Amino acid sequence: MTPYSAATGVENVLKILEGRWKLIILFHLFGGKVLRFSDLERAIPAISQKMLIQQLRQMENDGIVLRIVHHQVPPKVEYRLTDWGQALCPALDALLKWAALKDKDLTGMVFTPEETIDETVSPGQAAR
Repeated sequence: MTPYSAATGVENVLKILEGRWKLIILFHLFGGKVLRFSDLERAIPAISQKMLIQQLRQMENDGIVLRIVHHQVPPKVEYRLTDWGQALCPALDALLKWAALKDKDLTGMVFTPEETIDETVSPGQAAR
């Protein structure tokens, strides 16, 4: 992989995840959770209904979220992560661990990719 292709890959990933609410929505759906639209509204009270719909549609179009429509009265719509969306959990765990390093004194410390930081709460841990 060249630096250019790596940068292009990162740019493409960021396009998929861009948006103020997408990572928060992902966090609520990790661990195989299936949530109704109203459950997501309650879980994220600061988001408007219009924005939640928009973000969910984009995530569905990108193959991260699966929208399940139950044809009944009243209508019932549920959301869950696709397998590909669920596979994002370890990457977000790694980002949270990286963010936790900000306030630590890292002078002279060497980290391996397998190391964990006990003080972090990752999306995978929170979903359990």
